[in-house]
Amino acid sequence: MLETKRVEIIGVPMDLGASRRGVDMGPSAVRYASLGDRLRSLGLTVVDRGNVFVPVRESVEQATPSARFLGVIEGVCGQLAEEVSTVLRYSGFPIVIGGDHSIALGTLRGIKNAHGRQPGVIWIDAHADINTPATSASGNVHGMPLGLAIERGIVDPAHVVLIGLRDVDPPERELIRHAGIKAYSMSEVDRMGIESIITTAIARVTDPAHPADAIHVTFDMDAIDPSEAPGTGTPVRGGLSYRESHLAMELLAASGRLGSLEVTEINPILDVENRTAKLAVELILSALGKTIL
Repeated sequence: MLETKRVEIIGVPMDLGASRRGVDMGPSAVRYASLGDRLRSLGLTVVDRGNVFVPVRESVEQATPSARFLGVIEGVCGQLAEEVSTVLRYSGFPIVIGGDHSIALGTLRGIKNAHGRQPGVIWIDAHADINTPATSASGNVHGMPLGLAIERGIVDPAHVVLIGLRDVDPPERELIRHAGIKAYSMSEVDRMGIESIITTAIARVTDPAHPADAIHVTFDMDAIDPSEAPGTGTPVRGGLSYRESHLAMELLAASGRLGSLEVTEINPILDVENRTAKLAVELILSALGKTIL
């Protein structure tokens, strides 16, 4: 269960890291799906900190094809890091809503700045997001946040677990092996079950030197099968089911270890009747302690 009773929502309408437009409307879609009111129904105090400013794509120059808009993205992530760090230092629980997954670089930096240590991270995603400008075929930074965070010492790969993978670039496979990251593809989810994987992941990302540290979860909505979450820019068939996704969040809530949460890649333009945003809200509620009974 959540220790703090105050949650703070931070929207990041980022679309510079992706090639498909519309993901910048994700924070609005989630708010429209009544995130704040639903959180209050759990007895939580809710503070909406508004959105981190993101420049309009047409107003900025794309400097490097191998990492498109990286400089601007890093500037936004710097602002986001300050927001996240402030919430944590005042004992709040940050809920970061994207926006494309490049924002994870800022969220992770903010957590590290607040605690003075590298966070333990559970990364739920169809993609590994561990490319770098040197390995990326597209130059889209939403495929690089984990790779950049590792390069810059923001996270320790030994305390990162990837769950739900089913579309991994060949260079990423090598990076995962070289870095020693524990990764579970959907094949492992099918064979082992999500309960076993989440339980193992919680233990894996815990630093033995700091066993009381909270865990950060970043959840890319494309981890879920597109039949359940159609509103995402890079859908891949064969993803997590509705119940597997909820059980993962319920188990994290029950662990009492969750300290921050990020949900990304909600694209209302590609959605059907805001289904993906509504599901994101439901998953956030499960992560913060909502149960069936």
